[in-house]
Amino acid sequence: FSVMIAQPYQLYVERKDRAKNMARYYAMSIDSNLFGELCLTRRWGRIGSKGQTLIHHFEREKDAVALFLDLTRQKRARGYRARSAATRESDSCASSTVIELGAIT
Repeated sequence: FSVMIAQPYQLYVERKDRAKNMARYYAMSIDSNLFGELCLTRRWGRIGSKGQTLIHHFEREKDAVALFLDLTRQKRARGYRARSAATRESDSCASSTVIELGAIT
């Protein structure tokens, strides 16, 4: 059987600090894999690099969303921010399903 997700969850944020030569990204999404399991996929690293990937498996969407929101809050607290509107418009991969950090309380 296949698990249906109530709504798409995607996040892409960046943290830049020229003084520290820091340019990092953090991306997450909740999807179903080929076996119908819910997966929270996390990717992070230096902007422009492949970075690292970690996949969490869940039986319930509620648990995946709870971790997604918790990690989103943690990244916001550490200074990660959504890319500027000009950058998003020039990126053909940008999607309306990307969660803006300002919307998370």
